[in-house]
Amino acid sequence: MMKEGMNKLDEELMAKFLMGECSEEELCKVNAWLDESDGNARELFRIEQIYHLGKSEEFADEKKIEKAEKQLFKRLAQEEAKRNKVRRLNTWMRYAAMFIGIFFISGLSYHIYQSQSEESKLVAVTARDEVKELMLPDGTKVWLNKHTTLKYPREFSEKGRNVYMEGEAYFEVKRNTAKPFIVRSEAMQVRVLGTVFNLKSDKTNRSAVATLIKGEIEVKGNHEEGMIVLAPGQKAELNAVTRRLVVKQVDTGIENWHNNQFVFEKADIFTIARTLENSYGVKIILAPDMDATKTYSGTLKKKDNVEETLNLIKSTNALPIEYKIVGNSVFLSSKK
Repeated sequence: MMKEGMNKLDEELMAKFLMGECSEEELCKVNAWLDESDGNARELFRIEQIYHLGKSEEFADEKKIEKAEKQLFKRLAQEEAKRNKVRRLNTWMRYAAMFIGIFFISGLSYHIYQSQSEESKLVAVTARDEVKELMLPDGTKVWLNKHTTLKYPREFSEKGRNVYMEGEAYFEVKRNTAKPFIVRSEAMQVRVLGTVFNLKSDKTNRSAVATLIKGEIEVKGNHEEGMIVLAPGQKAELNAVTRRLVVKQVDTGIENWHNNQFVFEKADIFTIARTLENSYGVKIILAPDMDATKTYSGTLKKKDNVEETLNLIKSTNALPIEYKIVGNSVFLSSKK
């Protein structure tokens, strides 16, 4: 017979637990609460079900909530039958992936969930429309781009700092010569002591691009493609077709997605056009009279659309341009 939960867990503590921010002392409190009763574990699972309802619609009525509860109780019974007398935490940690308190929060696209394992792994995930900043246990800062997964331990070991990433992330690594920082992906791994770099990994094609902003990194292919040491301003590309690891100079026009900026270094109009095309998904058509000798250097705040960004470029007076937007096409010409 199931016991009823004795106490309500503090909502702030529960949120910290599910978001991977609990201290060891707080984690012990959550463990103790889960072990008090099956009802407590069921309540945690119920929160996840409510979240999924809220994510799919702006609101849900009582009938839908009741239906979700019936589904979760059925799953609970199946789980208990299969894993009788197994520690409750191991079961419920797999399901408690997201937290929204006791209300619906539609549009919450970022979540961090933790799974109980020997290394106490944490997992950070971003959806398609969000960029998120994290602080790792060693003080390293990481910005996760859209649709990215980062796996890292609650505490780094004495031997080193190892994380796993798929998608795209920008790293500002806390320097520690005694503990190398290693980012692993499906295609390549990056080894650093303390530096700033960007890693973009495509798990499907087993390809990746590592771009070094400052410091020094060692890039190595996971399938015997070789190893390369990069200097600032270089990027290593692992080609999925040729299976080669090659070094290229970084483009003079870069979209710093982690802080919503465009960084240009003596960029001509062709570089600027290519950067804007990649960022806004538009087609830029250059007039034959465009002056390719004029360049622009500077940092621009990324705007919501290409028109606002072009107005910002025009306001600098560095590049005398005119533009006309027709649908998804942008026509650029020299200012008369």
